[in-house]
Amino acid sequence: MSGINGIFVTGTDTEVGKTHISAGLLHWLCQRGVRAAGYKPVAAGMEPNAEGVWINEDVALLQRHSPVPVSMAQVGPCQLRTACAPHIAAALEQRPIDRAALLQGAQALAAQADVLVVEGAGGLCIPLGPDWDSADLMADLALPVVLVVGLRLGCLNHAILTAEAVAARGLRLVGWVGNTIDPAMPHLSDNVRTLTHELQRRHQVPCWGIVPHLSPPDAASIARFFQADVLQAHFGPLHAQAVSSV
Repeated sequence: MSGINGIFVTGTDTEVGKTHISAGLLHWLCQRGVRAAGYKPVAAGMEPNAEGVWINEDVALLQRHSPVPVSMAQVGPCQLRTACAPHIAAALEQRPIDRAALLQGAQALAAQADVLVVEGAGGLCIPLGPDWDSADLMADLALPVVLVVGLRLGCLNHAILTAEAVAARGLRLVGWVGNTIDPAMPHLSDNVRTLTHELQRRHQVPCWGIVPHLSPPDAASIARFFQADVLQAHFGPLHAQAVSSV
């Protein structure tokens, strides 16, 4: 057990909005007085800013929305410049991803916060080394899992398969968020109803919210679409602890 309080946000695929949903969760927690911090253990894809500093946009977004003051290096201890699968980027840059360092980084950051919102790279089982993957990191951190489902054609199969894989790896799925990737998706509401039914029937997992297609997808707007009662049921004890310590 890692002794860390928080959640691990994974997705049905890459580019389903994990970072924006994570930022929305940080905003939601901040609005309720919880000292939270975002953590992106592995991030691949960086661009230089106007000052020539290389930045990963996901890490920057999580840092910006973390109520606890944190540095880029604290939020993203392993930032790789090449925009591709992390283990491939690490090989290209000759920078093996240090599994122990990722856990140590999470523990150090957790000591400054009440809750960590950890965002994985890619989907559930993306390789991070020759013999371990993102699900192994979730197990190391011993955090409950929140699944971001990209609402587009194919999402039913992707979500159900991912939920099955979470259970098969001995992890605990505690919620899912539907994020509307394709606003013109046929039968969107029917798909949401099916997801709600199937994930509840198979895994007793509630929906934490359905986020419509937003442009831009800012954290405050996203947070308004979370199911406050469901999130409060999960974070309630931590919220009470945070308030009582102020």
